[in-house]
Amino acid sequence: MKSTVPSLSRRVVLATGAAALAAPLVARRALASSGEVNVFAWGDYFQNGEIPAAFTDATGIKVNVSTYGSNEEAASKLRAAGGKGFDILFPSIDTRPNYDEGGLLAEIDESRLKVERIQPALWRSSLELGAAHRGKRYLVPFDWGTEGITWDSSAIDIAPGELSYGHLWADGLAGKVAMRQKSVLTSLAIYLDAIGELPSNRGMDVYRTEADNRRIFDACIDFVKAHKGNIGAFWNNATEATSAFTDGGCTIGQTWDTTGIKLHTDTDPKWRYGAPKEGALAWMDTAAIPSGAENVEQAYEFLNFLLTPEVGGMFANATGYNSAAMGAAEHLSDANKEAFAYAYPGDAIDNLWWWPMFTPWFSAVREEYVEKLTNA
Repeated sequence: MKSTVPSLSRRVVLATGAAALAAPLVARRALASSGEVNVFAWGDYFQNGEIPAAFTDATGIKVNVSTYGSNEEAASKLRAAGGKGFDILFPSIDTRPNYDEGGLLAEIDESRLKVERIQPALWRSSLELGAAHRGKRYLVPFDWGTEGITWDSSAIDIAPGELSYGHLWADGLAGKVAMRQKSVLTSLAIYLDAIGELPSNRGMDVYRTEADNRRIFDACIDFVKAHKGNIGAFWNNATEATSAFTDGGCTIGQTWDTTGIKLHTDTDPKWRYGAPKEGALAWMDTAAIPSGAENVEQAYEFLNFLLTPEVGGMFANATGYNSAAMGAAEHLSDANKEAFAYAYPGDAIDNLWWWPMFTPWFSAVREEYVEKLTNA
């Protein structure tokens, strides 16, 4: 089946320079509260400390931030602690099954959550993507982003609307292409389906059965072997992805949106990021309350604070991710609104390919093929 999300009525874009947004928040100071909240977050979510400081100033609640670098690390640490030690964390929506065993997450109490602050399309679609289990919601949409193509526009001329995953495998790019192995397996399945060489229901059949997965990934590996000369660098994190272009000599690659747009805004305008016409890979990160949380009221107060338009914009400015908060786009720069419009022309948002929930066998099989691709 095709994984889709309804159009976003208010789209949050990437931006820089968040400091100016803190003032109006503090001016509308909430009634002083007390206590603390233990936050378990991705390493770049609150690294400049601005949002935790604004929250403490507004509420009196102390914020203790611990960080992780992968979904696997987050789930493993929470499981080892029996769901205790943290009051809020931010899992990717497709990884919710990792928390089901042992009941590591608490059901979301919507009476404590200001749902009206969340973009309705994301709130509704999150249920299809994995936010609920057995009729109960455990995850709240928090931010989203994509993985598409970054390229040097001074070296590679690509007409608007014509950007394709096929550009990664074009002639004349020996050693010039950057990619993440597990993602390029998916983009290849989507691309080969789009050109009629490998039917796969837009790549979704890799999740249907293990036999279908192996049929499709085997064909993808064969394609890589025939074009492996193009590969210049593999990446596994944002630093490695950026370095592939700034230091590794790559001129095009499959990257996160933040990589390409920050290269454009912070390094050289020649770098551009865009969604391929076959559909950019899209992810959604969420907020969750661990079942062993001790400061539940403070956790909900922190989450509701994050979902205000001002803080949604502040978060997007600081991280480059797209906030799920309604109205956050109003607090972003014109330059970054332009970057968003350039990255997602026409129906690109409607055409996003959202990562579905993993089936129990999927991760192990994909890792097997990641190894094959790496050694192709």
